Amino acid sequence: MAEPCAPLPVPLPDESFCQSRHPGVGEFHWELQMSFFTGPRDLSRAPLFLGTLLASSLLSSLSNMSLAQSIKQTSAQSTIEDTIEELVVVGNRFPVPRRQLATSVSVVDMQQIRDYGSFTLTDILRQTAAVGASSNGGVGSLSTLRIRGEQGFRTLAVFDGMRLSDPSGTQVAAPIEHLLASQVGRIEVLRGPQGLSYGADAGGVINISSAPNQSGFSGTIDAQGGERGTQQLSTQLGFGGERVDVSLAASDFGTDGFNSRLSDTDLSDDDGYDNTTYHARVGVKLTEALDLVLVRRETSSESQFDGCYSGFTQVNECLSVYDFTGSRAALNYQSGSVTQSLAYALTETDRDNLSEGVSAFGAAGELERWEYQLGLTALPGFDLIAGVDLEREVNGTDNRDNSGVYAEVLSDFSDSWFLTLGLRKDDNEDFGEFTSYRLSSAYLIDFGGSTLKFKSAIGRGFRAPSLYEVSYNQSPWATPPAAGLALNAEQSSGFEVGVEYNAARYAVELVAFQQDVEDAIDFDLAGYSGYLQFKGRNRSEGVELITHASLSETLSATANFTLNKTKRANGLARLRRPEQLFNVGLSYVDPAGKLRINAFYRRSQNAIDESAGTLFDLDNFGVLDLNANYILREGVELYVRLENSTDEQYREVGDFRSADRGAFAGVRLSL
Repeated sequence: MAEPCAPLPVPLPDESFCQSRHPGVGEFHWELQMSFFTGPRDLSRAPLFLGTLLASSLLSSLSNMSLAQSIKQTSAQSTIEDTIEELVVVGNRFPVPRRQLATSVSVVDMQQIRDYGSFTLTDILRQTAAVGASSNGGVGSLSTLRIRGEQGFRTLAVFDGMRLSDPSGTQVAAPIEHLLASQVGRIEVLRGPQGLSYGADAGGVINISSAPNQSGFSGTIDAQGGERGTQQLSTQLGFGGERVDVSLAASDFGTDGFNSRLSDTDLSDDDGYDNTTYHARVGVKLTEALDLVLVRRETSSESQFDGCYSGFTQVNECLSVYDFTGSRAALNYQSGSVTQSLAYALTETDRDNLSEGVSAFGAAGELERWEYQLGLTALPGFDLIAGVDLEREVNGTDNRDNSGVYAEVLSDFSDSWFLTLGLRKDDNEDFGEFTSYRLSSAYLIDFGGSTLKFKSAIGRGFRAPSLYEVSYNQSPWATPPAAGLALNAEQSSGFEVGVEYNAARYAVELVAFQQDVEDAIDFDLAGYSGYLQFKGRNRSEGVELITHASLSETLSATANFTLNKTKRANGLARLRRPEQLFNVGLSYVDPAGKLRINAFYRRSQNAIDESAGTLFDLDNFGVLDLNANYILREGVELYVRLENSTDEQYREVGDFRSADRGAFAGVRLSL
């Protein structure tokens, strides 16, 4: 999976991690100091299991209200047409009714997350439109999400307002493989380079929210296990009051895994994974207009993999250790038509890779960020969203500042025609100033019981070379032509046009898109010299077709198809980008609302990979997952899941096999 730095060959930067150890992280201290942003880095499973067992005893004796039942009832009472009125945050970092959005957004709610039943966020998101994923093996192996074919590091992931970007890697990206689904309540995905207010790297945005609290005390205990020695224990406790809202979540996951690397023929050992994560969110209503929101997240994981180096010898006894801590504090003000938010966040990442039990290399990263946002909704004919942000990223001993200011106007002069125009100015310490923009338009025709929407959007952004990309080319490991090569910022642009039709029992969306990255930076896979800038355009263009239908009172269906033709500046197809992605799901709920049965099928076709400069075809494959949930009694839910039920054998990355058939079962207790 992860391999040491040159002179040994280095894999694709978005599929692996490579860095020599630095003695420490550069220090950067803001005026704001609070104990909330410091805490123990070592995570132990003992408190989690003890707390879970105590909470389990409490829940089983006090289960007066079923969270699962509540979700079921909410889902049953809503219609597909209702979704057009739901508020979506990811498009503008501001709640906007979905009917007004001209950008393309996918939403996965809590019931859908439970219907999928997957352990990881990756396996849930790969079921949504235009999202491709590849993993170097099973759960916890290095994974990449690509929205509309763009590199994984151009996708920004945000959890309860806190950026999960990791500057310690080759590029600044969220380690998506370490995000488990057990603590997630809602996911919004902004497809395409339209993330104006998020800043430079936001080619696509994944906005994650933790599970919402009910009024009063609530909680769930979830325990499951199954194939390959897999076990997961998770708990969520919450309190929702008039002035205080508290949510605490913890999960412990472990699996023995399987031998994921095809070339591992000597040890042929299983590659296991362990993950312990804590996530807390506290909201305090200081006054009628002012709220304080605190978020804290800690993750500690260990991943076994094959193909690291001990000296200059390749070995298959490898371990990757990952530790993440993050904190965010936000003051939110709302009075009448004025909203304001001031937030500070600090995240720290430590990585260490071991070969045959000895540390081979590691890295440390830090992301520190201030944000201010203003929203005005009573202006004549339009609303205004504006903000400023200041960010410092640290990779080992290297650091960089980036400041940004943005403003976006949202029209409010019509109930059927909506326009937005936004501009952003970034000032990067190393690469100077850049101007980004976004223009979008949506027009609605209301037929009484249904709505037709035409939409279009165009935007432009940039990505500064990462600290690692810059420093590697100046290091002794780089060789010509990369040695000493000065990299420039990448420019990105994209547009989309689409049409949506929403009725009471079904919805259809069709989107055509095109997006380009100019002068893309990539690792030299031919000579392994370092990072090169390839003049010209990398392009992704295609169509997305998405539909949801309520077939009867008990049966519903979802489907999406993405055709994406990708091309590098040299005219060749981009690696690991399937040309066709297809997902279909069927869900049945019995009339009593106690039994749910789900089937999800996904298919991937026409993708290529590269090894030592040679291109080869990846497998076309289809995977069928089945699961069922049954509410035994109020507050007690049983579920079973059969992943890859047809035992499909396939590869998403050249030298790595994927998981075969696996059966899992669990119980969920709700208060």
